[in-house]
Amino acid sequence: MSKNLLSLIHSDLKAAMKRDPAARHYLEIIFTYSGFHATLIHRICNLLWRLKLKFIARAMSSISRILTSIEIHPAAKIDEGFFIDHGAGLVIGETSIIGKNVTIYQHATLGGLSPSVDSDSQRNIKRHPTIKDNVIVGSGAQILGPVVIGKNSRIGANAVVLKDVPENITYVGVPARKIESRNLKESFDPYGISKGVIDDPNKKSIHALFKEIYTLNQKVDDLKKQVDQRMKVPNEIQIKQESKGKSEKQK
Repeated sequence: MSKNLLSLIHSDLKAAMKRDPAARHYLEIIFTYSGFHATLIHRICNLLWRLKLKFIARAMSSISRILTSIEIHPAAKIDEGFFIDHGAGLVIGETSIIGKNVTIYQHATLGGLSPSVDSDSQRNIKRHPTIKDNVIVGSGAQILGPVVIGKNSRIGANAVVLKDVPENITYVGVPARKIESRNLKESFDPYGISKGVIDDPNKKSIHALFKEIYTLNQKVDDLKKQVDQRMKVPNEIQIKQESKGKSEKQK
């Protein structure tokens, strides 16, 4: 975070060129990428915020939100190589911390939990996520509260994350669940989607219920066979006795 402003902006330009196949040259990024514009203005706003010019920083960030449809609080800490792809509807809260080489897609939220409940007690405390290096956050993902997203992790599109995410893991779903696969540190997965098996507790519960129902059916069938077998013996005895009685009468 101590790097100078120009080096941070240069790293953001290189990140956009590296991670977006639609980017043809740096001039195109500078003049047409709203994500880069929002990041550039935030770099300036964050500098003003650290210089205690907080009102000016907030005013500039509000203008940036109108122009780019991306809302980043001036106090949010963002390291080098930050790339916002598309970006419309993105919200990054005040105490968010974002590491190096992070990519975030449109409509994602790095927000707090219940910010309107007892707001005074939540001032000046960490209430937004910390995103470690090389993380990808898919479109529409909601990362809420002071959770930590580990290095090289992936958050799939529309996932809702309320707990810490380990390093090198992909999380998807509502609530977010891990995919049983490991991410390569240098791999780039657009929209945070990786191949793997989803660790779905609902699916596991349903499979367990089906297995239990099958076991119960087997037990019921066994009991039915035993009952039928026991009923069969008295019936045979009764038939024999009736036939014996008939034969005696005939005599």
